[in-house]
Amino acid sequence: MSSSASSVVNGGISFWYADDGLPVVREPLSGDASADVVIVGGGFTGLWTAYYLKKAAPFLRITVLEQKFCGYGASGRNGGWLYNGIAGRDRYARLHGREAAVRLQGAMNDTVAEVIAVAEAEGIEADVHRGGVLEVATTPAQLARLRAFHEHELSYGEKDRELYCARETAGRIRVADAVGSTWTPHGARLHPVKLVKGLAAAVEALGVTIHESTPVTEVRPKHAVTPYGTVRAPYVLRCTEGFTASLKGQRRTWLPMNSSMIATEPLTEEQWAAIGWDGRETLGDMAHAYMYAQRTADGRIALGGRGVPYRFGSRTDNDGRTQRATVEALHEILTRFFPSLAGVRVEHAWSGVLGVPRDWCATVTLDRSTGLGWAGGYVGSGVATTNLAARTLRDLVQQDSGQGGRTELTELPWVNHKVRKWEPEPLRWLGVQAMYATYRTADQRERLHPAMESSRLARLADRVAGRH
Repeated sequence: MSSSASSVVNGGISFWYADDGLPVVREPLSGDASADVVIVGGGFTGLWTAYYLKKAAPFLRITVLEQKFCGYGASGRNGGWLYNGIAGRDRYARLHGREAAVRLQGAMNDTVAEVIAVAEAEGIEADVHRGGVLEVATTPAQLARLRAFHEHELSYGEKDRELYCARETAGRIRVADAVGSTWTPHGARLHPVKLVKGLAAAVEALGVTIHESTPVTEVRPKHAVTPYGTVRAPYVLRCTEGFTASLKGQRRTWLPMNSSMIATEPLTEEQWAAIGWDGRETLGDMAHAYMYAQRTADGRIALGGRGVPYRFGSRTDNDGRTQRATVEALHEILTRFFPSLAGVRVEHAWSGVLGVPRDWCATVTLDRSTGLGWAGGYVGSGVATTNLAARTLRDLVQQDSGQGGRTELTELPWVNHKVRKWEPEPLRWLGVQAMYATYRTADQRERLHPAMESSRLARLADRVAGRH
């Protein structure tokens, strides 16, 4: 790697916080309290839920409890991809029919515009650029998957998606060895920390109470328990995504999957001219162990992928420190995509966890018998999905409390979906390690031995993981 390990800022939560600064932490809970709705987790899901509930019913007393500070988790560490992907859509099509899944996809398409509109209305400057999402293929097997993926997306009603040949792909971004790509307009690049900080401020301005440095240790009907006191409320909404396993009784609910990122130094105008990328699209690929990247507002490349995918016992890191081997692997992806950047320094590396349900399906639930609700399991697609989940939670709470009835959102197929728990350790750890080792081996085989057919190893890993 062009820069020594000691010169890379490793951890410190994320590059996004290094760029925009750490927030002043709000006061913790000071004793027992009551509310109409208590939200556990101050990331995108929790903050959007507070925002939409308070907008719909200003009289509600809403309290948000956050263990560190708002955006400390995945909401402040992600790749800044605001796009229309949602985990579990194909399974929902099998369970509820294709029309239901098409409605879910349509809601996700609309969500991209919704987030941008609210950010603008609230005066949140989050470096948003709506350039869409470009996903590239660099091997024959990837190209076959890309074409199938493109047709699959069209079948869910996405009529404005475009398929590009190698020359057309290079006209957007010059990725080495790219043989084709697919592009959707339903995507935008953004600065996630600027969005989460702005959203927290907007929520607070509406009259929502936010307590930070307040870890919730247990969620039970009408109670959110913390070391500083218990908040009692008719509705307790769990919005903890990759940190869910730390709650009492939730160790096997969602698996905290690790994702890692690097950010380069700012590129020169000449370097950008060599690459292209003038449309500021978010960039992904069709590898089994896929990558994701964006061109930041200050002219860097922020690129991510799976590093060490899972820590034994569903443990999560503290401040995002990343193993050197992972940083080097991500740098290798960067230079494989853009060989002319071999000498560009990596300035920052970090990691975070995302929530993975056993069937890889994102869900929104409100148990009307207990008042307990939750949303998550986004499997890495949470920047936009959190917004749709929050609006759905709002409608479910209003429906249950008699302030509203059924809506288009409460009828979507991911509402009240039940997922079985993950296996106990060590099976959980062994399974995830084996799955990602298999994906990486499959990708390597496809690069070294070009063929149109995807590696059988990857199909086996998909079946074992329960992804299909």
